Amino acid sequence: MPELARRGALAAHEALREAVAKPLAGDDLTRDEAIALLSDPDLSEHLLVAAATLRDRAWGRTVTFSPKIFLPITNLCRDRCTYCTFRADPDDPHAWTMTPDEIAEWSARGRTLGCKEALLCLGDKPEVAFPVYRTTLERLGHRTTAEYVERACAIALDAGLLPHTNAGILTREEMARLKDVNVSLGLMLETVSTRLRGRGEVHQWAPDKEPAARLRMLREAGELAIPFTTGLLLGIGETLAERVDTLLAIRDLHRAHGHVQEVIVQPFRAKPTIRRSDAAEPATDDVVRTVAVARLLLDREVSVQAPPNLSPGDHALLLGAGLNDWGGISPLTPDYVNPEAPWPHVAALAAECRAAGYALQERLAIYPAYVDRPGFLSPVLRPRVAALAAEIDGHAVGAEVPA
Repeated sequence: MPELARRGALAAHEALREAVAKPLAGDDLTRDEAIALLSDPDLSEHLLVAAATLRDRAWGRTVTFSPKIFLPITNLCRDRCTYCTFRADPDDPHAWTMTPDEIAEWSARGRTLGCKEALLCLGDKPEVAFPVYRTTLERLGHRTTAEYVERACAIALDAGLLPHTNAGILTREEMARLKDVNVSLGLMLETVSTRLRGRGEVHQWAPDKEPAARLRMLREAGELAIPFTTGLLLGIGETLAERVDTLLAIRDLHRAHGHVQEVIVQPFRAKPTIRRSDAAEPATDDVVRTVAVARLLLDREVSVQAPPNLSPGDHALLLGAGLNDWGGISPLTPDYVNPEAPWPHVAALAAECRAAGYALQERLAIYPAYVDRPGFLSPVLRPRVAALAAEIDGHAVGAEVPA
């Protein structure tokens, strides 16, 4: 390398080392700085130290998880993402729609096992694509999936759980109705890349993955003062710049409305039954650096989460990258989106956290900061939240697991 070029490269490298410290001083990284930090493994050590320091300042030495049950209300979906094993057509042998009795039974069992959250997850607007499913809804007494989800949330509430619904794209009116039976809602933004909606890309046949539609829902959730979970999906063909743009879009929406309580950094995992079965998974250092950049880009009150079952050997690395939450973990139901990836045992995860210098603690599906924030928690849900919060009472998880 010519001397002038070498000096230029060294200067750029030193400038990035200095940029890493900007969030610690309350300043924002630029888009270009964030992209460069994602792409430069030589800066990983400085990046991770800064992210972990910022996490410790904002969240202390405690990491959290939500004891939950997973209620897959229906796996029928009009979208056909090339990485999904969850969705089904009505004539598939593994297609299902849960009945009210099943929802009640699973909810009661989960509550007995110590769960506090009911995660309702389902396909996007199957009634638009499948006449036979519209008949199912009519038999259940509903016109739309959103109506049925509202009923399912009420059943979970009756069992003593706090619902958190991820039902894909919802209208403003649907979210407003669900606010009275949910302590929070969710929608993975995944990516802001419109390119990935193009021919041959992962979202070609997924109209509900149009970034503008998902950004609209996130914005309207903020206008409705709904505590919200979103995130990005790594390894679906996005560029590093598109990854950063996704994080910045989330940050901008949160700064406008103050409603994004957590952001999930979720890696793609290949499976033999998907179209992308031979696609490369994100490397560990790529996932870890993305968690760290997310921590530095997002406002410090926003929780940064990574699913522990998708990176089972990397928990210490993720903690070192600024992660402060593991998401939901269930003693009863599998991860229906990634069924090949079992949840970690809570006692084992707590031991890993202790070894890294952190305490593991339960949390609710609504973060404490939103409980008393005016307008964010429906008054009808406040007594239920208070009762379950009293069960947690700030105690770190010990060696026991719910029996």
